[in-house]
Amino acid sequence: MSEMIIGILVSSDRAAAGVYEDRGSSAVLEYLAAKVKSEYATLVEVVPDEQTVIEAKLKEWSDEKKCSLILTTGGTGPAERDCAPEATVAVVEKIMPGFGEAMRMTTFPKVPTSILSRATAGVRGETFIINLPGSPKAIAECLDPVLQAVPHVIRIRGGPPLALHSTSTTSERDPNLHHHSNVH
Repeated sequence: MSEMIIGILVSSDRAAAGVYEDRGSSAVLEYLAAKVKSEYATLVEVVPDEQTVIEAKLKEWSDEKKCSLILTTGGTGPAERDCAPEATVAVVEKIMPGFGEAMRMTTFPKVPTSILSRATAGVRGETFIINLPGSPKAIAECLDPVLQAVPHVIRIRGGPPLALHSTSTTSERDPNLHHHSNVH
């Protein structure tokens, strides 16, 4: 089984130019440290909001660097230069729209402007790509409702196991959710 590599790709013209400090990648790194039990390596890069640049990086990290998971931050809104979802759709083999839908449904009651997000997800080879907003606070709010499904997608696509720390909210909702019995 190969090593788990997680890519964090920040899409921001200002952060790429050094005008604005990228805080999205550190928020993702902190989130992963708190939620992921498996050992993993990370790749982190900040790129401008250029669809061709984002597409090239997603392809490189999927095909050459063999990332099992790529989390993009930023570029998911309605601004003219926001293009992370378009870049993702252009490079994936299968779109996983339920991830973006779940993130919007969960965050909308707390932050009505979250409906402006166009974040999506998809798979390319053995890589699962998820778009996240650039806001550090929104990153955790968006990942929480979908995180339990991420290891399943990676496993189905042939990637290494991804173990998560157990959460009380999952067991409170449905104590049988992740427990299977061989009793018929």
